[in-house]
Amino acid sequence: MAEEIVDVLIIGSGHSGGMAAKILTEKGISCLMLNAGPVADVHKDTESKPAYALPFRGFSQPGRLPHVFQSNEFNANTWVDEQEVPYTFDPEHPYNWVRVRLFGGRSLFWSRQSFRLSDYEFKGKSHDGYGDDWPISLADLAPYYSRVEKIFRVRGRAYGLPQYPDGNFVQDNSPWTGCMQRFVNAGKQAGIPVCKARSSLGVDGLASSVNLLLPDAFATGKLQAIPNVVVRELTVDKNTGLVNEAHFVDRISRREMSVKARVVVLAAGTLESTRLLLNSKLANSSGVMGHYLIDQIYGAGMTCSVPEARDGRSTPELIGGSALIPRFRNLNTKAKNFIRGYALNVYSSGGAIDPRNFAAYGEDLQKKLDSYHGSVFATGIMGEVLARYENHVSIDKNVVDAWDIPALHIQTKYTDNEFNMARDAVDTSIALAEAAGFEVLSKNYDPNPPGYSIHELGTCRMGDNPKTSVLNKWSQSHDIKNLIVVDGASFVSSGWQNPTMTIVSLAMRASEHLAEQMRQGNV
Repeated sequence: MAEEIVDVLIIGSGHSGGMAAKILTEKGISCLMLNAGPVADVHKDTESKPAYALPFRGFSQPGRLPHVFQSNEFNANTWVDEQEVPYTFDPEHPYNWVRVRLFGGRSLFWSRQSFRLSDYEFKGKSHDGYGDDWPISLADLAPYYSRVEKIFRVRGRAYGLPQYPDGNFVQDNSPWTGCMQRFVNAGKQAGIPVCKARSSLGVDGLASSVNLLLPDAFATGKLQAIPNVVVRELTVDKNTGLVNEAHFVDRISRREMSVKARVVVLAAGTLESTRLLLNSKLANSSGVMGHYLIDQIYGAGMTCSVPEARDGRSTPELIGGSALIPRFRNLNTKAKNFIRGYALNVYSSGGAIDPRNFAAYGEDLQKKLDSYHGSVFATGIMGEVLARYENHVSIDKNVVDAWDIPALHIQTKYTDNEFNMARDAVDTSIALAEAAGFEVLSKNYDPNPPGYSIHELGTCRMGDNPKTSVLNKWSQSHDIKNLIVVDGASFVSSGWQNPTMTIVSLAMRASEHLAEQMRQGNV
């Protein structure tokens, strides 16, 4: 393979890599895709086993996935083993890096919440003076959002709110349940919009790269893919300064290989793409690569009970469903102790209630669980984390992964802005719940550690100024014009929104621009 030169090398097979492959191959460009994990065997990998048949009886194997709160022994084959692929951080400031190395990446597991960023995010500095504006606006990305929403079949309802941009939706005409309608009414009284959320229907319950994007790319005959290979380094031609080769290792056999390419598209995920570039010592004339790591705060929220649904009186008409309160703070007025904003996920359940909501045990606890069964109503925050230079990643030269590739050191923490935002979110939730006539059972003001949202972004931010950014507005390296980064690393701000629709739309836009530049002979 070392003698072959591919047109475009795509590293990563998730949503961004899948979109790049789809667009480029449909433009007639040959692509080779490298992926660090295997192709999932749906029947074997999802085989259900009883707890007694598992060595740890369904609990996580100690030490292997300490920062993946979602893990247990039933799904351990999903996540990247932290002993095999370690990372480091200050013990006082932990980071939860949740990774998937399967063909299709995390696109196989995302929650499918599908939102557009608004100009409150793209042009945040212009609105409140903090940080930096993106070099693009909603108007620039809107046509791509519309095309992506069509592919992913995003279900939603239009509300005409500038902070919650409408899109190309499969119309959501579902009615509110009784408890949700009461919460909607409480929101109206407080001037807070309670809306239908937006989510990707996909096809057959899956809205991933492997079923919505990559099949189109393979159908062109222009895409080849190699699973189970880990890229360790990119190199450049000393005469041209262009990236020209990727060195990688077979994950299982440890065989070292390389491939030459005219163009490299990075889609390995925010931190893996940045790790590769830092280890390769490339594309960082600005010195900001690795800096401005951002995500969203999760975890803060409250749980309550709908009294009319207790003691066996729960009905589908009264209980169930979900809603979303889009950002409503710092739009036309200013909050007193934080900037930017948050959204609230709202949901109701006719199932069991978590015992942790009661200060009781034994027979008393069981009586409460029986009585409150079927009456659950809860909220949880999705809050913007401010982009700060000091929140960054670097290479830890003292730690390597299973293939002797230097590991990433992550240094980030939340500040008063995030904590004050979380407190406001919980207090607002409680006020609306009580206005709706619900009983508040528990509240949590403390967000989970950074990374828990699994929405890591930034570290290769885009911008017009090569001295303060890594990529231009087309996701193209300022330093190396045949290097494109299409995953979440390009983000300038996080917003409160699930970033998937924005990542995929940016990847579509960048790939079409790349194809045109290649046609013109500029790349």
